Amino acid sequence: MTPPDRAAPVHVIGAGLAGSEAAWQLARAGVPVVLHEMRPSRGTEAHQTDRCAELVCSNSFRSDDADYNAVGLLHEEMRRCGSLIMAAADAHKLPAGGALAVDRDGFAAAVTERLADEPLVTIERGEVAGLPPADWDSVIVATGPLTSPSLADAVRGLTGEEELAFFDAIAPIVHRDSIDFSKAWFQSRYDKPGPGGTGKDYINCPLDEGTYRAFIHELLTAPKTEFKEWETSTPYFEGCLPIEVMASRGINTLRFGPMKPVGLTDPNTGHRAYAVVQLRQDNALGTLYNLVGFQTKLKYGEQARVFRMIPGLERAEFARLGGLHRNTFLNSPRLLDGTLRLKAMPRLRFAGQITGVEGYVESAAIGLLAGRFAAADRHGVAPSLPPPTAALGALLGHITGGADAETFQPMNVNFGLFPPVEMSGGKLPKGRDRKRLYTARALQDIEPWLGTAPSAAA
Repeated sequence: MTPPDRAAPVHVIGAGLAGSEAAWQLARAGVPVVLHEMRPSRGTEAHQTDRCAELVCSNSFRSDDADYNAVGLLHEEMRRCGSLIMAAADAHKLPAGGALAVDRDGFAAAVTERLADEPLVTIERGEVAGLPPADWDSVIVATGPLTSPSLADAVRGLTGEEELAFFDAIAPIVHRDSIDFSKAWFQSRYDKPGPGGTGKDYINCPLDEGTYRAFIHELLTAPKTEFKEWETSTPYFEGCLPIEVMASRGINTLRFGPMKPVGLTDPNTGHRAYAVVQLRQDNALGTLYNLVGFQTKLKYGEQARVFRMIPGLERAEFARLGGLHRNTFLNSPRLLDGTLRLKAMPRLRFAGQITGVEGYVESAAIGLLAGRFAAADRHGVAPSLPPPTAALGALLGHITGGADAETFQPMNVNFGLFPPVEMSGGKLPKGRDRKRLYTARALQDIEPWLGTAPSAAA
């Protein structure tokens, strides 16, 4: 076997969360990187800037609770791995109860600046059309859910499989000063403070039963975005359903979902409302707020009309309306090996959402692993896999063989992906006590693996 050329760069295609994290991990290991980003020379359906790691949907990284939540555990594991994405998120966090939400502009600017300042990273603007050149012996494809058609076609031809696809939706953002605070109020659910929060981190808009039913009626009957003929068989991802799709499943679906009123008290009545719409801060200035869980495929004009039925939003001014875009992902359990290499062409690794993980943090986590694996290859050592009992290992195991290739769909990290906790004597605890066993085991088991990272001195 020809020894690796340690002076040759690893090429990373796509400067989203996964590609940015992969490039950072490679540079930390002393490996030169060429990070290819097609924006701004070629845009996408969802991006608005040319920055690295631009957030195109929510600004939330979800729960930051590393003791009782799987995604919070993933946050902590990534921090311990020196994650650029988590460092930028922590530096630009916004009040969001128990969640980690970020100022999307400050976050993306920070990631872009750190990568631009890193001597081992070269950012090249322009599309990589089709398969990468043959002399690129190590490539990480982190093109995300909006992979360019030419590259997607090339991968499909190489594997002999049709790519899977699903629709993802974007929630609207409103200007804070257009919200009527004679009706709306600040409060986190159960008054729970989170990263950078106070317990009064969300704006809440209450609906009584009559208003709620009228709102649901208009939501269901208003004109929606029409699909193109080739899109009609594409499914939605269950974790990011349009609000109107959720509403179509029953009159009370939203009251037990994104509009649930539990843990909130309307100060104007002293009681819990029938339903509540929450808005979460979207930028550091606190001038923009997004409607939590209100991803939508309503036509633009209808969005303003229908969402202004919500008490407190009658005069809402929208900084961005919601939208819908088609995501693509590989059948990773069938196509990728245990270190994320394409079986049909091992010089290609895949990372991020294109591998079939769902969520900002999950995408960045797979980028982190791909970067570490590619760095190990460059140093001529076998990549070390994270333990399956850790969030990183559980997520990797799911997409590289743990899932059924026949029914594979995008997946968020969750405790159902972890090996069961074993106990000697007595019954296994339930609820929070059981989750705590998972997280404690994960953080203990991952420590030895952290020391296996390829280093610049190796």
